[in-house]
Amino acid sequence: MTADPAEDQRALFGQSTAVFALLSGPSHLVETANPAFFAAIGDDQGRTGIPLAQLAPTLDEQGFIALMDQVLATGEAYTGRDVRVELGAREAFFDFTYEPRRDVPGICVIGVETTQIRHAQLLMAEHRALLEQIARQAPLTDVLDGMARSIEELAPQEVLVSVLLADPDGLHLRHGAAPSLPAFYNEAIDGIATGDGVGSCGTAAHRREPVIVTDIGTDPFWDDFRELAVQAGLAACWSTPILARDGGLLGTFAMYHRVPRVPQESDLALARVFAGTAALAIERHHSEQAERAAEARVRAAHDDLAEAMRAERELRAEAEQRAAAAAELAAQMDAAAATLAAKPHPERCQLGGGAGCSAPAEIKIADSWGDAAWGCPSHVEEAIINVRSVFIASEELGGLAAYLNR
Repeated sequence: MTADPAEDQRALFGQSTAVFALLSGPSHLVETANPAFFAAIGDDQGRTGIPLAQLAPTLDEQGFIALMDQVLATGEAYTGRDVRVELGAREAFFDFTYEPRRDVPGICVIGVETTQIRHAQLLMAEHRALLEQIARQAPLTDVLDGMARSIEELAPQEVLVSVLLADPDGLHLRHGAAPSLPAFYNEAIDGIATGDGVGSCGTAAHRREPVIVTDIGTDPFWDDFRELAVQAGLAACWSTPILARDGGLLGTFAMYHRVPRVPQESDLALARVFAGTAALAIERHHSEQAERAAEARVRAAHDDLAEAMRAERELRAEAEQRAAAAAELAAQMDAAAATLAAKPHPERCQLGGGAGCSAPAEIKIADSWGDAAWGCPSHVEEAIINVRSVFIASEELGGLAAYLNR
């Protein structure tokens, strides 16, 4: 999706058209007026010679005819800036001037509709606020929901906004934000596949380009979702893919309408601007997720290293204990060997250490250095386990047979 941001700004702000009318007499008969004036008051026939209050009764109800009476009575002009005007079902804003005429009693009306400019300015203010939220690393759900609500509140015509987020594989779309769509509708489309002909959003995601469906009731893309759309009161859906800087799919930005509708260039510019904003928010979210995952991996690796070091310390301490025990047993065997020189077979165990052992000496052990000792079965087994060079001597009745028959 490529577009010139400056062109989008111009499309959003539009080209305002000046309105002009000459009114005469105390009843403010429309003597002449340009097409923009008749379009503004909603008179398709462009009728003249009729009092303005009759052509546009809502102007009288809102006090504009009274202002004209004041200008006609005082001869002093009146200027209004960015004034809200209800024109039937439409809300509009105007800069206008009521000037007293010099040729005949009457009023010259000159004005410029500022509705599009006003809405665009408000949207741009909301856009800046969204960018600030993204910079502050606000939660993605808050950014997307706020964006959708801002567009819905400020758009000139009713629109329902939806943002769907792409799965990492780009094959499915998940609910992101849709504050005004029915819950049953959001649940039904959560997880829809991306593919040609899968509604407006699935197709836009697959094609990586905007998909404009002006009438859901007849468009083949909506064959599988038409009944669902009717239940939700939806008649048109314009979807724009949300793309990353590298062209990867991030999601879709959709604008739904209650009636079939063809988009204006300002609508398309609005979609491009806010799809780009959504892309910034989603990419920032992905970056934060990746950073948190990396931090978690570092913490896990640090914990694993700490556990390995703790186990190594325990093994080292155990080895040191075994070495000390082996040294003590070797010393005992040295002492026993010296005793055996005078008394070959002692009555009591010689392997009890300093505490001594009163058990009978039943088994003889020796080491590769020629030292030998007699001991009870328990101390003999301890010596064999802890001193690798020790073995059971098979001489007399205290040899291997005595150990096996213990």
